[in-house]
Amino acid sequence: MKQKKQHSVPDRDAIVAFIGAQPKRVGTREIARHFGLKNSDRAALKDMLRQLEDEGFIDRRRHNLTVVGQLPPTLLATIIASAADGTMIAAPRQWDEDENGPAPRIRVTRSRRGGRATIGQRVLLKISRDDNGTDYHGEIIHVIDEEKGRIIGMFRGNASGGGRFESVDKKFFNRDVIIRSADTMGAQDGDLVSIEPPDKNGFGPARARVIERFGSIRSEKAISLIAIHAHDLPFRFSPEAIAEAEIAEPASLKGREDWRALPLVTIDPPDARDHDDAVFAEIDPDPANKGGFIIYVAIADVSFYVRPGSDLDQEAVNRGNSVYFPGLVVPMLPERISNDLCSLVPGSPRGALMVRMVVDGTGRKRNHSFHRILMRSAAKLHYAQAQAAIDANPDDVTAPLLETVLKPLFAAYSCVRRARDKRDPLELEIPERKILLKDDGTVDRVIVPQRLDAHRLIEEFMILANVAAAETLEKHASPLIYRVHDTPSFEKVQAFRDFLRSLDIPLAKSATPRPGLFNHILKQVEERDVAPMVSEIVLRTQAQAEYSCDNCGHFGLNLKRYAHFTSPIRRYADLVVHRALVAALQLGEGGLPHSTGADKLRTVAQHISMTERRAMKAERETSDRLIAHYLKDRVGASFKGRITGVTRAGLFVRLDDTGADGLVPTRSLGDEYFEHNETRHALIGEDSGVTYQLGDAVELRLLEVSPLAGALRFQLLSEGKSAKRSVKKSKKSFQKAARRR
Repeated sequence: MKQKKQHSVPDRDAIVAFIGAQPKRVGTREIARHFGLKNSDRAALKDMLRQLEDEGFIDRRRHNLTVVGQLPPTLLATIIASAADGTMIAAPRQWDEDENGPAPRIRVTRSRRGGRATIGQRVLLKISRDDNGTDYHGEIIHVIDEEKGRIIGMFRGNASGGGRFESVDKKFFNRDVIIRSADTMGAQDGDLVSIEPPDKNGFGPARARVIERFGSIRSEKAISLIAIHAHDLPFRFSPEAIAEAEIAEPASLKGREDWRALPLVTIDPPDARDHDDAVFAEIDPDPANKGGFIIYVAIADVSFYVRPGSDLDQEAVNRGNSVYFPGLVVPMLPERISNDLCSLVPGSPRGALMVRMVVDGTGRKRNHSFHRILMRSAAKLHYAQAQAAIDANPDDVTAPLLETVLKPLFAAYSCVRRARDKRDPLELEIPERKILLKDDGTVDRVIVPQRLDAHRLIEEFMILANVAAAETLEKHASPLIYRVHDTPSFEKVQAFRDFLRSLDIPLAKSATPRPGLFNHILKQVEERDVAPMVSEIVLRTQAQAEYSCDNCGHFGLNLKRYAHFTSPIRRYADLVVHRALVAALQLGEGGLPHSTGADKLRTVAQHISMTERRAMKAERETSDRLIAHYLKDRVGASFKGRITGVTRAGLFVRLDDTGADGLVPTRSLGDEYFEHNETRHALIGEDSGVTYQLGDAVELRLLEVSPLAGALRFQLLSEGKSAKRSVKKSKKSFQKAARRR
């Protein structure tokens, strides 16, 4: 009897080992070639591979095979952190942790074609492994710009199936987009969805398909979700970060000084959920410092709980900062940390970093020292409550604290204020509006909270503490992220000079830009109608504050060095400063690793500057949408406002009562051609000379509201400023007028 031919297919372990060791794509052909299999052996090899796949040993992506628990040759990943040597660390976008355990970390290198990525961005990587087959390395093939790949908006369903799309993007909100029944992804009328950029073929509306559903939009929380998804804000903490926070133990006296007897108090807004700074002041008993004070500022010791490289740390650096919406907070850290262990609640012992500052009778800081302490807050106060006590209206909470705590605090502030006035920082107070909500999450009203000395007291003490942190770290030659605000650029100062010339206000070319110069000009016009306009231009002349490892000072505060130290619960920059202080002063665990260099901190500074701008934009857009919802039933009503921007397209205006922003299109101003004068920040009628200028008070009629986009369109009811009528019109002016018609 003829014996059956034996296949030379290797055993299962050998095949799995071969697949796992390959740095490149591998399929049936590569396996057969490696083991020298004949064509007659292919069927048996395919059967074995199918069994291995069914049993969960290997995974198949199209014709490529990988060992389960290992990364494929190319994959989508998210940059989550930076390593000590400045390279980036990524995690795979798709990974089954229940089956394979924690997701592996990938050390990312930059390639010429792939470009550079920052923390939080998504990238396509080419994966390789080191010689030991343990660590993963990724080369960037492509940085994915997701903002260009989707548009957020509301789905409006039709009874017959399908529907249309209403974008949240103001630049997109007039476009007509149709979504067919097959492309709705099950979206219901009123659902918040994202679509791919629509195709526009020939005549008629554009077509698009839904690629993600976020659910129904009904309240402020849902409106906030628009900004969260539109800006890709990290919204949910990883299970690892939550678990790490939950098992954290409260700080004890181990490695700390005991300052629980010092009656520190927190002073915050009445609706504050976390309280991360506490203050106390007393007269300096040193006879050599007559009229001086000792000021104590204690800040929650976040660095004790959030260690470098931990899951909590990766979440914090990815978010960069907390984001605050009127009825919702997207926190930088889980509530167990931000609202519990690091919230300085009265009567409970809490770990803190404290700076003790001695100021002389003129308010100038003489010396300071940092301490890692255990404290116990004596009271939780809000600004109006503290101010009322000083104004002779104490309540049951503030009355026992008035003589021993509050009066010394305000006396120390009066002293510090003298040094502040001498320093002469930029005096540009912009009214900050606050949206109050009803119980159902809709807008109740918009207010401008009163600015009190209690607010200014906390601000000045925090500025002092931030300066002390920067000085200490510089003294110890420690790596440092500064909060910088550069001097206005030459171009902006020149434009400001030209603008002032149009108001007959001289500004010499030799004048050096400094805060006092701007303050002098603001003082000159404070009684004139142009005061709001000049304030707006002063604001626009300033550079944007940011985080940097290279110190250029803080122009607005008129300080040579400045670092954020006082809010580590909500800003990653402050957490870095805390760690640097712990390491430099040898205060115990949780310090900045010695391997942390300037290159790594530069990457972090660049990233958190981006997350700060992202948060500000998301917060502003949410406020715009909420107020647009609030005004949607008042179309046709008239309002008082002010011109806040002038472009060729029209006048940007802001309402006095709500702070709502909207547009008056140039085409609605009249039949004549309006020239945009950039120097004067004005639209000027070429025939009549009628002028509409930045800062002008105006009366407006609301014509159109798009709540989802937060867009408002107004009609101008006020007449412009009169000017001498033009006698001649150039050929060019006729051509412009013709184009307008």
